[in-house]
Amino acid sequence: MRDTLFRRTLALFAIAVMALAAGCSTIRFSYNQGDTLLYWWMNSYVDFEGQQADIAKRDINGLFQWHRQTQLRDYAALLGTFQQRMAGNPSQADLLQAYREIRVRGERLSQRAVPELTTLAMSITPAQIANIDKKFKDKNEEYRRKFMSGSVEKRQRARFKKSMEQMELWFGRFSSEQEAALRRASDLRPLDNQQWLEERQYRQRRILALLQEVQQKKLNREQTTAKVQGLMRELFTRMESPERKAFYDASIDHTTKYILTAIKLATPEQKAHAQQRMQGWINDFGALAAGK
Repeated sequence: MRDTLFRRTLALFAIAVMALAAGCSTIRFSYNQGDTLLYWWMNSYVDFEGQQADIAKRDINGLFQWHRQTQLRDYAALLGTFQQRMAGNPSQADLLQAYREIRVRGERLSQRAVPELTTLAMSITPAQIANIDKKFKDKNEEYRRKFMSGSVEKRQRARFKKSMEQMELWFGRFSSEQEAALRRASDLRPLDNQQWLEERQYRQRRILALLQEVQQKKLNREQTTAKVQGLMRELFTRMESPERKAFYDASIDHTTKYILTAIKLATPEQKAHAQQRMQGWINDFGALAAGK
């Protein structure tokens, strides 16, 4: 959800998230195009040159092969657990556990990607660092326009619209009464977009600082690997840091309560829609893991 070069690169491998963002009803098509999509996304930040492009394509392909062969059946099993919880009467604790399960898989993916990210970091030129910096600033300005401009009502409406796109992907269409109740629940959440922007900018600064240090000091592979691993740990453990833990905990609490409201409002037909959607994704993960 938050634009950074390394974290979004990793997030794109969590193909369920990519499928959700694209509004796709199946994962299989998106996943099979994922290596190309990821390359072009990265290129929009870096602007690869010469052999650098070939190496990036090679490394992305290798990561996707690893991911397909070792992770997708686990994703299918995890979705199966979500299905079972959805079929019952899930609690906020269930949703928090689901969040923790997803985070564990994100950390696992980040560690696997360290060699490829190290290669990328060592190849980045000063001009490409400037490209990344400019892209970060452009994306931040876009974020301000979409989520930080105008009245409180406008900002709440924009946030609600974005969340409803995800809710309807899971549950199908909501009635006007359901939508009104969800809007009230959404508006109870704090408008903390300024804090999220600050988090984006913090991560962006840390990424740029790492790339500049590697380039300026001509760090070797062992040194660069240590820097990349350190940054990964820092970004994942920042949520537990004393100065940010309260903010992240509150955000997760509000988000899970909002999702729980949607689950409780859903009709049996809407819950069946969510079950069918998850089953479709489970089937897709199985087919992809089998190389189809």
